Amino acid sequence: MNKTLSNFIFAFIIGLVFISCANRGTPGGGPKDEIPPSIIKSDPENYSTNFNGNEIRVYFDEYIKIKDISKQLIISPPMKTQPDVKPISGASKYITIKIYDTLQPNTTYAFNFGNSITDNNEGNPYPYYRYVFSTGNYIDSLSVKGNIVDALKKEPETFVNVALYEVDSTFTDSIIYKENPKYITNTLDSLTTFSIENLRPGKYLLMALKDGNGDNKFQQKTDQIAYHKSFIEVPNDSSYTLRLFKEELDYNATRPRLISGEKIAFGYEGDNEGMDINIISETPPEFEYRITKDPKTDTLNYWYKPRLEVDSLLFKVTRNDFEKEFTARISEQKRDTLVIGASPSGNIGYEEDFKISGTTPLLNFDTSKVTMMDKDSTAVEFITDFDTIRNMYVFQFDKTENNKYSIEVLPEAFEDFFGDKNKDTLSYTLRTQKTSTFGYARLTLLNATYPLIVQLTDRNGALKYERYAKKSKTIDFFNLTPSIYSIRIIHDSNGNKKFDTGNYLKKIQPEKVSHFQEIEIRADWGIEETLSFR
Repeated sequence: MNKTLSNFIFAFIIGLVFISCANRGTPGGGPKDEIPPSIIKSDPENYSTNFNGNEIRVYFDEYIKIKDISKQLIISPPMKTQPDVKPISGASKYITIKIYDTLQPNTTYAFNFGNSITDNNEGNPYPYYRYVFSTGNYIDSLSVKGNIVDALKKEPETFVNVALYEVDSTFTDSIIYKENPKYITNTLDSLTTFSIENLRPGKYLLMALKDGNGDNKFQQKTDQIAYHKSFIEVPNDSSYTLRLFKEELDYNATRPRLISGEKIAFGYEGDNEGMDINIISETPPEFEYRITKDPKTDTLNYWYKPRLEVDSLLFKVTRNDFEKEFTARISEQKRDTLVIGASPSGNIGYEEDFKISGTTPLLNFDTSKVTMMDKDSTAVEFITDFDTIRNMYVFQFDKTENNKYSIEVLPEAFEDFFGDKNKDTLSYTLRTQKTSTFGYARLTLLNATYPLIVQLTDRNGALKYERYAKKSKTIDFFNLTPSIYSIRIIHDSNGNKKFDTGNYLKKIQPEKVSHFQEIEIRADWGIEETLSFR
């Protein structure tokens, strides 16, 4: 064996021995560190009075980091110019707060850090740290407490701001759109309760905001809001419940635009019910139009014929007290062609209707060119109803279990606004399942005030089944798909058969909603539940 090889083998053996010895002596690591960092001191001290500086330092016994500071840090009263809080990144043994705003005299300020301060190694939070100081000679010590609920859902949103606006000679209802609140707190990521602390006595508007852009001002398009029905007085011992809701957008029409030949899209915000579109421009005697709702967007489509050799058309859009004139630019574009669509496909529910719609306005439908047969080749009678705004024919027919329905639509059964017809035979197949694959539920309501909308939802609050009750009776849900459902009951105070949300300026609270326990529906099985209203 040559010398080089011998040296290599010797070094390899020594290495194995060293690794073996090292492994034998490796410590277990010990218990995980679950102790949060501790504060050694603050400069100035927490709860200082007569504060007149612009920098605060808070020292810890170990290296800390700050996370989610934009969400977690709440300053009350809010500052117009946000302070610098460091460390923004990396680790440090102290936090620096650099103040740039002009502080109000004789005012108590609170910096609520939530769970943003953690130790550097394990991420153990220093929970809900608050740094408080006063520019006057005393610390305001009053508080307002309560909880947040969602007006419709079982669980409210997280990170909801709760605020107080001082009611004085300058107060107006529009203040929530324009000004920062006097005091503010946040429910953070896991709480539904709130406590606004270090308050001075006075009269206040109490409100909550799921703030979409973090500006502490209410914006109807993006934010959810809750407000107490009357002003509150501080101090008091009351606990307040605020119901968070999304307002319906105030109606507004947007400028129309030509999107294809003889088709002008009129966009809108809010509810389109009662929206009228009237042409002002001169039109020939043979001029006709139809209006349909776009299935995917908040848009009404205005279809017209014949083609007009003009550069623009003038319209007037009205709804209630809204009235505005618009100009739509006209150019030569290709017209949409007729395409027929249908739903559902495959399985159909016992209480579900079959629907046929078109991409252009449907004008005529020859039902004699439609046949419907079951699996035994027996003709099935049906009736149709035409929804003009949704441009949809709805087929209603009786269904039996475990059956198959074949629908055949011959060519030229449908004719659209422009004279186009379906050129091919349309065939659809629908099936019903066995009743044994479904379950049912019977609900008995005690001490209820009617009318009520009784709903079964999934765990996320999505509506699955619904019944309307005008008077006391048992509520039956048949042919339920096996699943776990939540019971939600809307107290329909105005009897319009839908949930009505609130409106801050109109001082309307959302309709009351009651939530009950979950129920499990199994195939070929039924349950009975008694729901008691207090």
